[in-house]
Amino acid sequence: GVETMTKALLYDATLCIGCKLCEQACAERNQLPYDEKIAAESVQSAHKFTVVLTRGDKFMRRLCMNCEDPTCVSVCPVGAFRKTADGPVIYDEDRCIGCRYCMLACPFGVPKYEWGKVLPRVRKCDMCADRVAAGRPTACTEVCPTGATKFGEHAELLQEAEQRLREHPERYVNHIFGVSEVGGTAVLLLSSVPFAEFGYRTDLMHEPLPLLTYRVLSRIPDLVALGGILLGGIWWITHRREQVAAAEAAKSKETSGKK
Repeated sequence: GVETMTKALLYDATLCIGCKLCEQACAERNQLPYDEKIAAESVQSAHKFTVVLTRGDKFMRRLCMNCEDPTCVSVCPVGAFRKTADGPVIYDEDRCIGCRYCMLACPFGVPKYEWGKVLPRVRKCDMCADRVAAGRPTACTEVCPTGATKFGEHAELLQEAEQRLREHPERYVNHIFGVSEVGGTAVLLLSSVPFAEFGYRTDLMHEPLPLLTYRVLSRIPDLVALGGILLGGIWWITHRREQVAAAEAAKSKETSGKK
């Protein structure tokens, strides 16, 4: 279960007006571009960590759920992902070898890859880990004009979500998404329309996926050895690519110097 004192986000779609200020604040905090074209994009990507989706007059946010027991952490062979005590799941690009297991493993399809870059990173919302560590709310929460996204203690926000369901059952689907999905997440969602309509998976296990990962791997030791060999190969390819890129850069400098 979720420890007390971990931080969380509560997004209540019934309070959302689709202003997308959270998208803009997220882009600013992560030093990502944001303009009308990007605002119109309705998918998470390496340059857009949160998305406000619209269906008629209904809204929904997509962002990293910052799981309690994250699959991205459990499958990463080099420990590039880490769950912090505060709640955020953070990523260390210096450790990453570009194997992209995290992208395959995430039940919410969150981590994205910078395919267009020479030295690509995996990108995702990290729940503004630096701000949270400093006792500040996430950028998206701070800017929200209606309180649709709220930041606070996990236990308190969960109580609040339960209270809203109790007091206004007619307003909501009777479920807080993120309470039991994959063992619980740091993002809790309330909605008046089924979560599946906004692409949230409703077939998710109520136990952490990493348990399953371990259960499978422990039965097939050969796969682990093979995985090691494959990862060695991937590491070599990644670094080879860096060397090639460096060589190309040096070469183009030479040729431009000759003119």
